[in-house]
Amino acid sequence: MSRMRISQLAERSRVPATTLRFYESTGLLPADRTPSGYRVYGEDAVDRLAFIGAAKHLGLPLEEVGELLAVWEAGVCAEVKADLRPRIAARLAEAERRVAELTAFTASLHDAVAHLDALPDRDGPCDPECGFLTPAARHDAGGDVEPGEERWRSAPVACSLGGDDLDDRVRAWREAVDGAVRTEIADGLRLTMPADRAGAVATLAAAEQRCCAFFDFRLRFDGRVVHLEVRVPAEGAGLLAELFDAPD
Repeated sequence: MSRMRISQLAERSRVPATTLRFYESTGLLPADRTPSGYRVYGEDAVDRLAFIGAAKHLGLPLEEVGELLAVWEAGVCAEVKADLRPRIAARLAEAERRVAELTAFTASLHDAVAHLDALPDRDGPCDPECGFLTPAARHDAGGDVEPGEERWRSAPVACSLGGDDLDDRVRAWREAVDGAVRTEIADGLRLTMPADRAGAVATLAAAEQRCCAFFDFRLRFDGRVVHLEVRVPAEGAGLLAELFDAPD
């Protein structure tokens, strides 16, 4: 079997020598030593590094990569698959949760910019009456919204979109929830669809809140699917049907 020095392995694998030394120190990449103390590696080290790189690309921490390597070394693909799947599913759920949170945060920043641009200029010193904070930010800071209050129930059933904008929004929703399983719930509808649609759905929900505050959106992840629950006051049932009823 051919043996490689660390510089040769770094060139073959395109992994820096400093990283190879680090992997050795963590137990991910064992190395033999020559009588003079140089590190040497077999051909299997190239495949091992490719496996480590793929696992890291999926977001697995080094501790889990080490656990997965132990299964991989046994050489049974079915066991590697069984061990890897729940790890990927956990990363997927976390990534989708972050996407939803970031989308909602982005929407709140858009609202803050629009609110700030709409405020009149004042010649006097700044005080709370300037209203620089958006209403949502004041609520989060302990304003006048009571804990547990659901603002969508008392929001006016009106939409600021119209014409082509409304048509585009309806079309976007139809595409996002195409093929979703629809279930009636109290005050609204539950749509169940593949979890990889969560980002697009969250983006649309955030946009919808800016123009139609009477909609209540809730996302719940459940393994490989995501459930979108949409609720409206009784007067908004028509708009709910327009957006989310399955097309003929």
